Amino acid sequence: MHDLRSKSASGGSPQPSAHPAASSEEELLKHVAVSRGRAGGPGGQNRNKVETKITLLHEPTGIETHASERRSAEENRKVALRRLRLALATQIRVAPVPRDSFGDVTSDLWRSRCKSGKIVCSPDHTDFPSLLAEALDVIDASGHDPKKAALRLSCSASQLIKFVKDHPPALEAWNRNRECHGLHPLK
Repeated sequence: MHDLRSKSASGGSPQPSAHPAASSEEELLKHVAVSRGRAGGPGGQNRNKVETKITLLHEPTGIETHASERRSAEENRKVALRRLRLALATQIRVAPVPRDSFGDVTSDLWRSRCKSGKIVCSPDHTDFPSLLAEALDVIDASGHDPKKAALRLSCSASQLIKFVKDHPPALEAWNRNRECHGLHPLK
């Protein structure tokens, strides 16, 4: 896991920084190297002649994603960008969530998507990577305890676990962190 929390000029505590998964497409692409290539496999002659495979490398973190299953480079770019946002949300911790405070730590986006303790966002929605990054930041700051994190996120622990489960690599990362802290895995 990467930690992009930046230190203040005086070397003190981390300063707030927007999560790259929540960045606008334009802002995110400023930090991404895009390359094209050919993809092998089924798909006919066109697939082997046209460079429709797109690879995105997020230069600050070294996280790389690609897509080649669509017929056009533009469609593959969109798929690769979505995969990059999910990978960043899962692997990067940036928000300096206070560890001792149990006050409101959620964003306006989170509050708009968490209604009456229920997290309302499909894993296919464009907001999902941003919400996932925020949830994982709070989970990290809560010692990977779903009850503490859920309390801080104004939802139930079961809702939080269900939300993170919607992206299996995120649940796997959470369980790896829990294991490092001597905690049993979540199911």
